[in-house]
Amino acid sequence: MNCPFCGDPDNRVVDSRDVRSGLEVRRRRECSDCGKRFTTYERVDELPTTVVKRDGRRESFDREKLLTGLLRACEKRPVPRRDLVTIVDAVESTLAARDVREMSTEEIGNMVIEELRRLDQVAYVRFASVYRRFEDVNQFMDELRHLLIKDENTD
Repeated sequence: MNCPFCGDPDNRVVDSRDVRSGLEVRRRRECSDCGKRFTTYERVDELPTTVVKRDGRRESFDREKLLTGLLRACEKRPVPRRDLVTIVDAVESTLAARDVREMSTEEIGNMVIEELRRLDQVAYVRFASVYRRFEDVNQFMDELRHLLIKDENTD
């Protein structure tokens, strides 16, 4: 592993921890040359999982792409990054547990939307607007009404 700061290949592991319930190892490393520290993650290389897009195309599941979408929806909102990583982990675990290593974007979106609704309603509406492709204000209003009705029913 080369140092991301100076490129030197010589470094040592300072700390190791299991993350994601033992599915991943987080390692803190220190470069022997420049002395700076950096973090690496190690996980088992699993069978590829596939996401089926709305138009029928298939592409590999990309946890970073999903996390980026969640971060965008939660921009300037009081939602901790670790909560978003937990959502991505749940989607990834669901994919890994299936016999068929495929999941539609609709299934993924529904999982994410439900979790976001619990975390932050503004982020939920932002994510839903992209995921459900809102095209006008009426669709926003319908979603907000639906959200308010759900909240009233849970009180």
